Amino acid sequence: MQGHCLCGTIRYEVVPPVLSCVSCHCDSCRRQCAAPMTTYFGVRDGQWRWIGESPKNFNSSPGVERSFCPNCGTPISFRSQDMSDVLHLYVATLEDPNQLQPTLHVAHEERLDWLKLDDDLPVCIGPDYTKVQPIS
Repeated sequence: MQGHCLCGTIRYEVVPPVLSCVSCHCDSCRRQCAAPMTTYFGVRDGQWRWIGESPKNFNSSPGVERSFCPNCGTPISFRSQDMSDVLHLYVATLEDPNQLQPTLHVAHEERLDWLKLDDDLPVCIGPDYTKVQPIS
């Protein structure tokens, strides 16, 4: 699997399988991506590599590093200290975003009231999809 930013400066390659594919509603992801929610996938270190230039990093909050292309501004990834061996890449940056489908909504408590979804995916409180505690 390969992906890239809008201008093509930042490129990456992933060797499947991926750990997860989730849609996140947290304020930080929304602001980084300028979207009502974003969908990302997790991949363990050693299963991905930059094949173009490396992105620029920004520490958005304690323990969270987000990356983006310094040329075109495309958000590329984030890494949480809580899952330091996993890089989360944005599905929309894949050459074929249809390769993956989300299986869960995370940080559902932060979703925008006007965003109405009818996909029947489970939802959970908080961003950590490894410790899912579904809400009803």
